[in-house]
Amino acid sequence: MKILLALIACVLAPLATAAAPAAPATWTVQPGGSIQAAIDRAAPGDIVEVQRGRYTANLKITKPLILRGIDRPTLSGGLQGDTIRITAPDVIIEGLIVRDSGASLLEQNAGIYVTPGSHRTTVRRCDLVYNLFGLWIQKADDVTVEDNLIVGKRDHASSQRGNGVQLYNTERARISGNRISFVRDALYVDVSHHAVFRGNRLHHSRYGTHYMNSYHNLWEDNDSYRNRGGLALMEVRDQIVRNNRAWGNSDHGIMLRTLQDSVIEGNVVSGNARGFFIYDVEYAQLRGNVVIGNQVGVHLSAGSTRNEVEGNDFVGNREQVRYVGARDETWGARHGNHWSNYVGWDRDGDGRGDVRYEANDVVDRLVWRHPSARLLLASPAVQALRLVAQQFPLLRVPSVVDPQPRLAPQQPALWSVSNGEH
Repeated sequence: MKILLALIACVLAPLATAAAPAAPATWTVQPGGSIQAAIDRAAPGDIVEVQRGRYTANLKITKPLILRGIDRPTLSGGLQGDTIRITAPDVIIEGLIVRDSGASLLEQNAGIYVTPGSHRTTVRRCDLVYNLFGLWIQKADDVTVEDNLIVGKRDHASSQRGNGVQLYNTERARISGNRISFVRDALYVDVSHHAVFRGNRLHHSRYGTHYMNSYHNLWEDNDSYRNRGGLALMEVRDQIVRNNRAWGNSDHGIMLRTLQDSVIEGNVVSGNARGFFIYDVEYAQLRGNVVIGNQVGVHLSAGSTRNEVEGNDFVGNREQVRYVGARDETWGARHGNHWSNYVGWDRDGDGRGDVRYEANDVVDRLVWRHPSARLLLASPAVQALRLVAQQFPLLRVPSVVDPQPRLAPQQPALWSVSNGEH
């Protein structure tokens, strides 16, 4: 028996050795060498390491491999075409400065262009600077873009720039930890589903995020600031928009336009022209948000109804709600929201007002017509006018109504964000 087992072992040993996968080879490129030549020589799964230096090339990666920069080498596309074009799945690019793509919007020149079918591409810890599009990703699933710096052609007019990251027709993308600025839209997302956008800082662009026709995505812990618009979600459903911060944007902080079946919670929207712009939104839950110090807290219109708006803080907005509608819209029916300009009382001490809150009351309309009247908002006469208007319905117009508003704010821990503690 021992002899038989020994013979079997002798036969199986070479077979096991032959079946073991070969270790990936590493190809090193020194300054003055050709990165493309190393890529062409590499076998699928190999590693191409680029030493610190400056290289000018328009690379094409047609096989799975790792392209890794050592001490952050610079790869310039020479202001033409794509600096790197990927046409294979399972490519990883890391640790490079990728710059100087062409400037053709027609050809969609990009620092890194990920073509259809290039699934599971990863781009991490790279600087993508002075490219038309930072990353163009089309019909490629399970892509990861993390911890990159992306800065566009900031000397171009906004309309002549590309986007920081452009996602089109993708599934399960992971976009996290990126800093994106001076592009047209920092994140442009179209027909892309089941993605996660987390921990990105998006600023000095047209939109921090311009997002359309996409479903089942998570937006979490992102900062959108000093753009024209912060986060714009349009023609979408089944979103979770959680714990984001949108501040200092010249138009809106968060736009919800033609949106259904979504949760908008724990966000801080501060110092924008309009905190929330809500248009044609149904079956959404807005809860636990802080809307503070905006010109208009919420601009609500176009049949936005059947939503649950609970536990939010509306604090110090010059105009709490700008409402366009034919009938009252009830918010806070179950738990109430906090309104800093509420003038009612709480006789039973349950923390909720005994008199309902109405936005767009006669005092609000007076201030819209005569802005200087804001100086008198705290006066007894104006407060009396507000109470009288509640007793005479002929003086009122359709409004957002909170039946029992909260007297105390619900999310004071989030207020520090509005003071610049990001």
